[in-house]
Amino acid sequence: MTVQPVTTTQNLTADRSWLQSRHGADSADSITLDMSTFTSGTHYKPSTDTSVPYSRFLSGIPVGRITASGLYGLYQTGATDGRQNLAGFVFAEVLFAPGQTKVPAALLWHGSVVTAKLPVAVTAVAPSATCQIRFV
Repeated sequence: MTVQPVTTTQNLTADRSWLQSRHGADSADSITLDMSTFTSGTHYKPSTDTSVPYSRFLSGIPVGRITASGLYGLYQTGATDGRQNLAGFVFAEVLFAPGQTKVPAALLWHGSVVTAKLPVAVTAVAPSATCQIRFV
């Protein structure tokens, strides 16, 4: 068996039109996403390229911290596992291999967000000690 490494380059233009300003962008936290809580085609774009099979997680997706695992999943007001508390928004688009169950990401937990420009609908919530987002 021979192994032939392959190197590719992919340029992405991040859509961060949902940010009101860059305030808070310099203090993003590192988090790990639990991919079982997200929907393909809605929260991330599945790969259509067989030569570079990476899916792309969208920036601006709201997340909450899952109490039992410490991972982050899709923020949902009706959840009971911790995700009902908004932790922030995925700050930058992330490439990941199909089948990955955990994906590293950056969390914007402090700043201003334009709700009308988010990739999914989110109802504004009051700021908390862990999430200081202002909705405009």
